[in-house]
Amino acid sequence: MGKYFGGCDIGSTYTKCMILDEAGNIVASVTNRSRINPVLSAQDALNEVVAQVPDLDKPEDLAYLIGTGYGRNKVPFADENISEISCHAMGVHVTDPSVKAIIDIGGQDVKGIAIDSDGTVLNFAMNDKCAAGTGRFFESMARAFEMSLEEFSNLSLSAKNVIPITAQCAVFAESEVISLVGEGKPMDEIAAGIQLSVAKRCFVMAKKAGVTDSVTLTGGCAKNEGLKRAIEKVLKVKVVDLKTDPQLMGALGAAEYARRKAS
Repeated sequence: MGKYFGGCDIGSTYTKCMILDEAGNIVASVTNRSRINPVLSAQDALNEVVAQVPDLDKPEDLAYLIGTGYGRNKVPFADENISEISCHAMGVHVTDPSVKAIIDIGGQDVKGIAIDSDGTVLNFAMNDKCAAGTGRFFESMARAFEMSLEEFSNLSLSAKNVIPITAQCAVFAESEVISLVGEGKPMDEIAAGIQLSVAKRCFVMAKKAGVTDSVTLTGGCAKNEGLKRAIEKVLKVKVVDLKTDPQLMGALGAAEYARRKAS
């Protein structure tokens, strides 16, 4: 039986796990909604991901396991934990070494990360003081529009104009959006304003981190096509699509670190 290496990324909204084989191939992955208790979130995800690998019976059978994310200290059986900033950088590096910059939009924060040539972090900037522009913010906006997150993500793509959202706070922005909807303003143009306001926040984080060239998005919000277009417009850079699920980058980076440490 070969060795297998695990990464478990406990985020505020989702918990992601990934298993790599000795060659660095992805053999299993899982994405679950996080529970209130991060230990239970990790246990559930680890049991699910291990069940996908016939050679493994339980998480303890992994040759090396690294925890990451905001709940990284709570991963049972983890050999060590590494910050999600480092793990996202490594995950993107092994997926596409040409990408040297990341905007990571998590459930509760936004990060700009510049990647060095070996996959380590060159520089980063983080906004964790306000929920505006995060995954939770987009979930509340979709609720205000009475839409699924996916429907909301594509809504702005049909907009001819942009109705600017002036509020900088998630709570006030939601009130502003509800008022605009109530006034009968075009929904797609309001959505375009929301995407643009988040893109401007991403711009600030990217510039602080020293992002100048092409960039990729990680985290669940990377699947938001409207946001991707808005970021390209504001940053005036190309947003590179990753071949592997961008929401799994932290777990992939953690698993790759595990593979390198135990090989």
